[in-house]
Amino acid sequence: MFVDQVKVYVKGGDGGNGMVAYRREKYVPMGGPAGGDGGKGADVIFEVEEGLRTLMDFRYQRHFKAKRGEHGMSKNQHGKNAEPMVVKVPPGTVVTDDDTGVVIADLTQHGQRAVIAKGGRGGRGNSRFATPANPAPEIAENGEPGQERYVKLELKVLADVGLVGFPSVGKSTLLSVVSAAKPKIAEYHFTTIVPNLGVVETEDGRSFVMADLPGLIEGAHQGVGLGHQFLRHIERTRVIVHVIDMSAMEGRDPYEDYLTINQELKEYNLRLTERPQVVVANKMDIPEAEENLKAFKEKLQDDVKIFPISAITRQGLRDLLFTIADLLETTPEFPLEVEEDTSNHRVMYRHEKEEVDFVISRESDGSFVISGERVEKLFKMTDFTRDESVKRFARQLRGMGIDDALREKGAKHGDIVKLLEYEFEFIE
Repeated sequence: MFVDQVKVYVKGGDGGNGMVAYRREKYVPMGGPAGGDGGKGADVIFEVEEGLRTLMDFRYQRHFKAKRGEHGMSKNQHGKNAEPMVVKVPPGTVVTDDDTGVVIADLTQHGQRAVIAKGGRGGRGNSRFATPANPAPEIAENGEPGQERYVKLELKVLADVGLVGFPSVGKSTLLSVVSAAKPKIAEYHFTTIVPNLGVVETEDGRSFVMADLPGLIEGAHQGVGLGHQFLRHIERTRVIVHVIDMSAMEGRDPYEDYLTINQELKEYNLRLTERPQVVVANKMDIPEAEENLKAFKEKLQDDVKIFPISAITRQGLRDLLFTIADLLETTPEFPLEVEEDTSNHRVMYRHEKEEVDFVISRESDGSFVISGERVEKLFKMTDFTRDESVKRFARQLRGMGIDDALREKGAKHGDIVKLLEYEFEFIE
């Protein structure tokens, strides 16, 4: 089964907790604090593996949770950092943040890596908090939570040449004849339901990868037929080979077919019109094909070179393959994202909404609910088993302006304040 789109959950490892400890050794007076820091949590890293061709593995494992760092130890010993979690993906995988729609990574080369979810830093031990005013602090931080997000993986097949056209025009037959690929070939529409790849070698030793994509029909860019699922694979190709059934065996007009498919490509992505297109008139071994080709050339106003071929009898294939190989030598790669121009060192600034530290809302029972990424992270990194840590957390909240904001919202002494799944009492 060919899987080319999947949604997965990734979470970086939490940092290890810092430790509260003291140096207690014979003949060492006033040893002082000696709690070590926690280790860093593991990153979730996606790495390209050349042998993979599909995202099938992600159908069975959709959650990737990395290990947390080791906790700090006494004698100022640092906890061990966790080893990164490496997840293998096929070449051509685009990773997108599911919430924001921002492309995180476009992975194309074998061995290429990208950090998808960062691990949290380790919490600091009590020796970090020692000051002249407080030489023996009872404070240690918990580890920082690892980054978590849902990401969408989209596979865009890496092929130099893409075969497009209506169903049953002979795309699979052409691929099977010019390469060693063995796609399924039958006399019904949508025989090809997944992209097939084949390596083609010309007589002069040049080679390229050709992809046979499921047939397109009118409305494909809106989701009609099978082709819409695979239009994304044409985005990677550098040359488009447009196969037309010149015998008109199915009662369609070849010229109308040509216009319809080009319109579908344009509607899906305007940049597809920039790619060089080779028009192939297939099934020339059938008697009516010659007349249809003449009529087709008369209607075609554009200065487009047409290659009459017969995939069955191999007529015209040599010239076609040479032309495709020549085009590939002169056609640059089309990046998915517009790369920034570094020639004149321009810097682009993207406007991002300023993150708010906290949000206060009111529930029906009269309690106040505090939420926000920064305040939640502070809460998770506080060790509530120690009074000094609790006092420090209260000072941090006051410094962020939460106390004043609660009073403005009408909070009075004794009111319930909720943060995550915990409840506190508001005390004046």
